[in-house]
Amino acid sequence: MDPNRYRFRSVWLLAAPPDAVFAALERAEEYPRWWRQVREVVAVDERTGTGRFRSLLPYDLFVTATETRHDPVGLVLQAALSGDMEGWARWTVAGRAGGGSRVLYEQEVEVRKPLLRRLAVPGRPLFRLNHALMMRSGRRGLAALLEAV
Repeated sequence: MDPNRYRFRSVWLLAAPPDAVFAALERAEEYPRWWRQVREVVAVDERTGTGRFRSLLPYDLFVTATETRHDPVGLVLQAALSGDMEGWARWTVAGRAGGGSRVLYEQEVEVRKPLLRRLAVPGRPLFRLNHALMMRSGRRGLAALLEAV
């Protein structure tokens, strides 16, 4: 197993309807408003943007995301990632029985940032925890945003 490769999977259960959730997720430039670990998102063009992320651990990750799938009917968003992480990330939104939404976030990346590569083996548990805390915060932030609408 390559210690610099990660596969993440998170499921968010939200009270909001799937179309509202998808609409919020497709506006990546607004993520910093509701997801505190997403420090900055800058649009480059209609399909590409740059982002700066920082969670509990004291380092920033800089990533360029290029949209590879935007499916408002199937409620799927996917992007190729490059920069400090290379790979892909995907959001899939679905309705839940009884109302609300189930949001699946999947990500497969290889860490490219030199410091994180040097710390790959001893730091792996902390990096995974850092990601889990970031995702938990994102779910809470999105839920609060959608409740306010």
